[in-house]
Amino acid sequence: MNFHGKNIKIFTCNASRAVAQQIASALDNGSVGKSEVTSFSDGEIAVSLHESVRGSECFIVQSTCAPVNDNIMELLIMIDAMKRASAARITAVIPYFGYARQDRKAKARDPISAKLVADLITTAGADRVLTMDLHAAQIQGFFNIPVDHLVGAPILANFFKKKIGNDTDEYVVVSPDLGSVTRARNFATRLGCPIAIIDKRRQRANVSEVMNIIGEVKGKKVILVDDMIDTAGTLCNAAQAVVEIGGATEVYAGATHAVLSGPAIDRIKNSVIKEVILLDTITVPQEKMLDKFTILPVAPVFAEAIERIYEDKPVSSIYV
Repeated sequence: MNFHGKNIKIFTCNASRAVAQQIASALDNGSVGKSEVTSFSDGEIAVSLHESVRGSECFIVQSTCAPVNDNIMELLIMIDAMKRASAARITAVIPYFGYARQDRKAKARDPISAKLVADLITTAGADRVLTMDLHAAQIQGFFNIPVDHLVGAPILANFFKKKIGNDTDEYVVVSPDLGSVTRARNFATRLGCPIAIIDKRRQRANVSEVMNIIGEVKGKKVILVDDMIDTAGTLCNAAQAVVEIGGATEVYAGATHAVLSGPAIDRIKNSVIKEVILLDTITVPQEKMLDKFTILPVAPVFAEAIERIYEDKPVSSIYV
């Protein structure tokens, strides 16, 4: 029996309205809670809740994507508003967790911004966090509240299974860098395909140089897998390498988070990549949409996780 809240209420800020509506539709309540998130003339965030949340189990859906700082503040202020309105329990549903790449001190006097954001969310009054594909899994330990960490690989894998069919020998899953090897290995296991690795050396931020391909991709169709596509430099360099150096015939890509900043769209448009499969943890603006993009929904997975959290059932068994 659940003792946390009398009912589920789904709310959203400005970054994830479509996903929140899909989650609410997948649940019995069918609609997003009535709220308004605006800003004053000086840029300060203003949040108004237009319905009671007293005693309710509240879930706030908000990706902390660009504009990152505005979206984080919207989330924090809405959490605070619900805490002061006597919500029974508040869960921050963060499909994409910004600042996740600042998870350690890479050099002297560096901040650990991911830890700071985790502290802010906890201090604001969140009772738990539900997120997907953190860039670094250890970020779960930055929180002093429960964190349910969903993965996007099964959604992407189901798509590619239908594409591949029984032709698993024709495909190779490729990790675009050494840091994504575990993710690529698990993905390859799901598909029943072999794995290869791109060995590259990064000269400076957002610039990478492909050095070598570990594994056999000649005459194969390649699936590049990563957790996010930011400027797309790593992805497009890897795609070029597997074709020009490795001799691959076709290149596909799959990623959970479509950050797509800076020159990403132009790079992907002009690359050898035939199709890019993305999840909608971040809404891709219409002006950035390409014919190469296929967007898959995450709402069904989040809706099931929310239902399990409310009923005090394990979230991990979603993937069993």
